[in-house]
Amino acid sequence: MLSPRRTKFRKQQRGRMEGAATRGNTLTFGDYGLQALEPAWITARQIEAGRRAMTRYIRRGGKIWIRLFPDKPVTMRPAETRMGSGKGAPEFWVAVVKPGRIMYEIAGVSEEVAREAIRLAAYKMPIKTKFIMRETTEES
Repeated sequence: MLSPRRTKFRKQQRGRMEGAATRGNTLTFGDYGLQALEPAWITARQIEAGRRAMTRYIRRGGKIWIRLFPDKPVTMRPAETRMGSGKGAPEFWVAVVKPGRIMYEIAGVSEEVAREAIRLAAYKMPIKTKFIMRETTEES
């Protein structure tokens, strides 16, 4: 699973997820992509599950880009712990996703294959998403 090798600080505040994504909201590498329509924290496990579903479906053809990286630590307190005594230990990593963010991209496969692979990855996500494709300009 994805996680940073090292960070400047072990723990982070929760933050807010207001507004739309201003970065990472256009197709950059591939021809087809999966775009988030809602704000959420996507865990490293969910990112990996989506990647596995896509990779398994397209087999050896095409290339996949993961446009998310879980760089935010989420802390949790042990179960049945009384209030106080500080913040819990980091338990897992999340990527903060805002509406409009491209999460995965695919190239080198047909539209039908890409659509199905991205649909399988979308099932693994805790948010509404949509399939997008690159606008091709017709040159004659």
